[in-house]
Amino acid sequence: MSHSTSMTEANAPVLRVRDLRVYYETPKGDVLAVDGVDLDLFEGEALGLVGESGCGKSTAAMGILQLVNPPGRIVGGSVELGGRDLLKLSEEEVRQIRWTRLALIPQGAMNSLNPTMRVASQIEDVIVAHEGAQRKEALRLRILELLRRVGLPERVYDLYPHELSGGMKQRVCIAMAIALNPRVIIADESTSALDVVVQRVVAQTIQRVRHDLGMAMIMIGHDMGLMAQMVDRIAVMYAGKVVEVAPVRALFATPRHPYAQLLIDSVPTLRERKPLRSSEGITHDPRNPPPGCIFQLRCPHVMDVCRSAAPQLKRVGPGQWAACHLYAEPAEEGGRHE
Repeated sequence: MSHSTSMTEANAPVLRVRDLRVYYETPKGDVLAVDGVDLDLFEGEALGLVGESGCGKSTAAMGILQLVNPPGRIVGGSVELGGRDLLKLSEEEVRQIRWTRLALIPQGAMNSLNPTMRVASQIEDVIVAHEGAQRKEALRLRILELLRRVGLPERVYDLYPHELSGGMKQRVCIAMAIALNPRVIIADESTSALDVVVQRVVAQTIQRVRHDLGMAMIMIGHDMGLMAQMVDRIAVMYAGKVVEVAPVRALFATPRHPYAQLLIDSVPTLRERKPLRSSEGITHDPRNPPPGCIFQLRCPHVMDVCRSAAPQLKRVGPGQWAACHLYAEPAEEGGRHE
C-alpha cells in the first residue's frame, strides 16, 4: 500500500507508519482499536487525522509514541522515524527519542501538567532530562524564550498550573513539546476542551510555531472546519482503519469514500442552507469486524463485493487515496511512495 501527494512526490517521509495494530484485551476478545494503519508524514507537513469518537485516532498516536497502556498492546507494524523502527527499540532508546525527535501536545493540559510544580520547573525537567545539567541563567532565558514563542507573558514562569487559564495551560504544553526542537509533533485533540475563542488562539499558536521551526505535525481531531485551516492533507479513520487520504482541498471538494462524504456533509456551511446528513445503520462489534469492508453496515452504496472482500487503499485522484470498491485504481501517474 502507498499514498502519494503532489507536494511531496520527490521526498521520503520523515515518519512512516506501516500496518500499525493496537488491540485492547477484554474478557470477550480483543477490541481492534487500530487495525492495520498506514501513514506517511513528510518534512514540514501538517497531516490531519480525523474520524468520529472511538475510531482509533488517539490510540494510533499512542501507538506511534509507544505510550499504549494496558490492557492495550501494540500487536504489530512498524513506525520508522529517521530510518529507525521505534517498535524495535528498547524503552530507554524510545525515551531518548521522545521530546527530542517526536513530541506530543496532549489532549488535556489539566491532566498533563504536574499541579505541584511551577511551569518553569516542568519545562526545565524536559530539557535537563535529555541534555543534562545547565547553567541556571542560560536555562532561565531559554524557558522565557519558549514562553514568549507560544505567546505567554514572563510571569507564567513562576506560576503553578492552577493559576493559569485552560488556553494558557495548553500553550505551556506546546512550549514543552517544542523545547528540544523535535522533527515531528503529534497534537492530540489539543483544542477540543477549549471554548471557540481560546481554541482559535491555541490553533494559531500551533500553526505559527510549526512554521517558525519547520516541524512536521500530525493533528488529531474531529473538527473538520479547524482541519481545513490547519493541515495540508487529511487521513480519515473509521473503526481502526484509514479509509481515505487526500490533500485538504481535494477532500472537501470531492471526498471519495462514502464515510468521508458523510463527514464532509455533516459540516455546516454559511454559503447554502441544506439539511445535515447523518449515517444510517449501526457500527459493528469492534471485537468481531465483519468480513469485507468495515463500513458495509452503514454504507449507502454497499455492494455484494463489500461483504466478502476488504478494499485496499488505491489512488482515486492526484494525491488522493480511498479504500472503497466503488473505484478501480487508475494507471500510474508519476511518483509513488511504497
